[in-house]
Amino acid sequence: MSRPAATGRARKSPAERAAEVSDAARAIALEHGLTGVTLRAVAARIGVAPGLVAHYQPNMEALVARTFEAIVAAELEEVGALLATCPTPRERLAVLLDTLLDGTRDAVTVVWVEAWALGRRNDALAASVREQMDAWRDVVRAVVESGVAAGEFEADDAASVAWQLLGMIDGLNAHALVRWEEAPDRGSRIERAVEAMLGMRRGALNRDGR
Repeated sequence: MSRPAATGRARKSPAERAAEVSDAARAIALEHGLTGVTLRAVAARIGVAPGLVAHYQPNMEALVARTFEAIVAAELEEVGALLATCPTPRERLAVLLDTLLDGTRDAVTVVWVEAWALGRRNDALAASVREQMDAWRDVVRAVVESGVAAGEFEADDAASVAWQLLGMIDGLNAHALVRWEEAPDRGSRIERAVEAMLGMRRGALNRDGR
């Protein structure tokens, strides 16, 4: 006697379900910010009961922290690959400013801004934020150091320059989220300051011939 065909979705392995939860959390964070990463939101995204998500991720603060880390680490890897295609330190710095200030990464900016705020009460998130800020500073410092070594930049303390530069970038991007003094090209707002900071001629960072 034949049996009826099985119905319903196939059971997923614990590893598959955990990856599904992580992927859903990242998608939600990029669409709605880290504050949107809730038990119910993740469950709704993957079409399961909240209790199942809680089974695989009992600590939502830890999930938020890992979600932040995954998003910003992916961006850092992407930017690093982009910088690797530039033949000179000056071009790497110009590209860095362009890609971080052209408005195409606002979803990640929201994640950063919320992480700084939420990290006050989420120790795991705060630790991840500090780690990723260190990683970004290392990338920018390497660009500055290579420019100094090549005679293109002047700087006594590359780490301090990197810290200041990241602060300027983060500030402009945060301002743009509420459309305060928004400029079509945010990079033009700080090019002159960065050129002066690194002893370059005026206009050295312009990539459009201006």
